[in-house]
Amino acid sequence: MSFENMQWAIGLMSGTSLDGVDAALVQTDGERIAQYGPAVTVPYDPTLRARLRHLLDHAAHLAEDDPDILAAERDVTLRHVDAVRELMTLAPDIRPDIIGFHGQTVLHQPEKGRSWQIGDGALLQAECSVPVVYDFRARDLECGGEGAPLVPVLHAALLESETQSVAVLNIGGVANVTLLGPNTEGQRQVWACDTGPGNALLDDWAERHTGVACDVDGALARKGKVDRAVLESLLAMPYFQREMPKSLDRLSFHASAMQAVETLSAEDGAATLLEFTVEAIARTPMPVKPAKWFVAGGGRHNPVLMERLRSRLGCLGSVDDLGWDGDALEAQCFALLAVRYVRGLPSSWPQTTGTEKPCVAGRSAR
Repeated sequence: MSFENMQWAIGLMSGTSLDGVDAALVQTDGERIAQYGPAVTVPYDPTLRARLRHLLDHAAHLAEDDPDILAAERDVTLRHVDAVRELMTLAPDIRPDIIGFHGQTVLHQPEKGRSWQIGDGALLQAECSVPVVYDFRARDLECGGEGAPLVPVLHAALLESETQSVAVLNIGGVANVTLLGPNTEGQRQVWACDTGPGNALLDDWAERHTGVACDVDGALARKGKVDRAVLESLLAMPYFQREMPKSLDRLSFHASAMQAVETLSAEDGAATLLEFTVEAIARTPMPVKPAKWFVAGGGRHNPVLMERLRSRLGCLGSVDDLGWDGDALEAQCFALLAVRYVRGLPSSWPQTTGTEKPCVAGRSAR
């Protein structure tokens, strides 16, 4: 492997599960990863998590200069600074060249041309003394895309030598899939989309009924029975018949799903919401059938969810089976995307986000 154009890059990701900041250090030229450095997760404290959840619920009606938004943006950015500093204590001999900063999504409305991530790139750059690339999704939308998902470029790079068709599921608050077609003479097609809810609905339901922020080990769902009528009513929503590419907000189905399961027991509601995630994935229209599936993100830690996915999809495992760090993958992706931005390499394509042409996403902090 040539080390020309290789840079040490930090990727920072905070997903819609609102659990904290993932930070990862990799050496990359934007096309492949040469070396993996450490990765850390720095959790949000309960107060910040509650503030962010409140902003998610009300962001559609807030201005970007709203005092609550600005205060949360500063606190979120400083938590990312903490993550960078903690990460670098684990690699004291490495000087990072660049940071890829996703920020915290508070609103995603691709149909209105808007994807809003809070995070002050200039503040992060000043505090860390490292160049920062951020605002990736807004640029994708300017190119005519959905703004999501952006992780397919990393999946394709890591599976470069895979010859069969393969799907990589990332199950966070929202679930997304990268579908790689068969590798024919070094050429392959890549498609992607958000499939539907990931962990968010089940997390919120579990917190409401148990006071715990998620359904630990799927224990609540395992005790319940799926209400098939409710499930089919949810899957009848037009989104699930749409072809790739397509994307969602964390709250896209929240009100309708919570209303649909309102009269169910805690256990049956959990089972039905978990099955909603599974069936939305299984019924996603795909141009080719994957020979195998691999799961990343927090959802892979839920044994009931994994059992149900394996039952519906067949050959399915965790990305950890490939030697990947399934908790750091999205952070590693934004490290890769930052270097791609510097090198003028595209981050998304018509088949992954719906852009009119390949799009170089991001902008430099000033």
